[in-house]
Amino acid sequence: MASIPEQPPRRIVIGSYPFDENVALLHTARPELEVRGAAPANVTAADLAWADTYVGFRMPPRAGPTMGSVRWVHCTGAGVDGWLTPPGLPPAILLTHTSESFGPMIAEWVAARILAFQQQLVDLARAQSAKQWTQRDIPRLAGTRALVVGTGDIGGHVARLLSALGVRVTGASRSGAPAGPFFESVHRAAELPGLAGAADWIVLAVPGTPETHGMFSREVFAACRGAVLLNVGRGSVLDESAIPDALARGWLRGAALDVFEVEPLPPASPLWADPRVMVSPHISGRTTAQGVATGFMECLADIEAGRRPRLAVDPARGY
Repeated sequence: MASIPEQPPRRIVIGSYPFDENVALLHTARPELEVRGAAPANVTAADLAWADTYVGFRMPPRAGPTMGSVRWVHCTGAGVDGWLTPPGLPPAILLTHTSESFGPMIAEWVAARILAFQQQLVDLARAQSAKQWTQRDIPRLAGTRALVVGTGDIGGHVARLLSALGVRVTGASRSGAPAGPFFESVHRAAELPGLAGAADWIVLAVPGTPETHGMFSREVFAACRGAVLLNVGRGSVLDESAIPDALARGWLRGAALDVFEVEPLPPASPLWADPRVMVSPHISGRTTAQGVATGFMECLADIEAGRRPRLAVDPARGY
């Protein structure tokens, strides 16, 4: 595990949108720091040779294998897999993560899509476009069952909002430990095949780690009984190639996906054209400039005091 930098950070490159606002906030808070900002694709090897610190969601394309002179990376996203995926950061570089809570925003994304499916909004929009006045039954959302995989900050906020809508929420986590009043029960993630069959809605809210890679396998898909799958974790946690077959077989009746194995989602993917699938471009939880500044300043204060930051990442665990 990387140690804290020996010298206090003073030269920072910010490759996180909106980088102009991020630079301005850090200049205001700590005017003695030297701060540069650029779009990630425009961050150069010379920038990283100048810097001792980099702030961004994932490794900039032109970083090279060593990240130049950088000795501390502050990740601006909820997941840090963009920094750990092989070859990953050199072991000597300290990695920290944001303190910003993405739970409320992601919970709204989940609720919006669940309501869209339950209220048949896509079908109604098509009927309106065709000027078709067709009566239909719209069942209540209240009383349906959701399985939320991942019971941390994001999963907890999802459970809170769905519970307020009358949905009965079950959780699944690595440990299966109880997690807050909005989960009726929490089970071990190893029990997914047995849990999936009872759910109307399955929300994946786990980070991308070696342990979660492929956890929602074809076996779990086959155990579903017409659920809608929503993924706000990482594309790596499920077998994306199995989704079209799962829809064709009725294991799933729909999917709402914000994260994918390859991003941007390739144009050849069958998910684009399937009317049962809602695609969004990794926007369910967006980093704010104030969130970047707050998390960075907390970690900086810890490092300057000689403390290991509270927000330091354990690369072995992936978070």
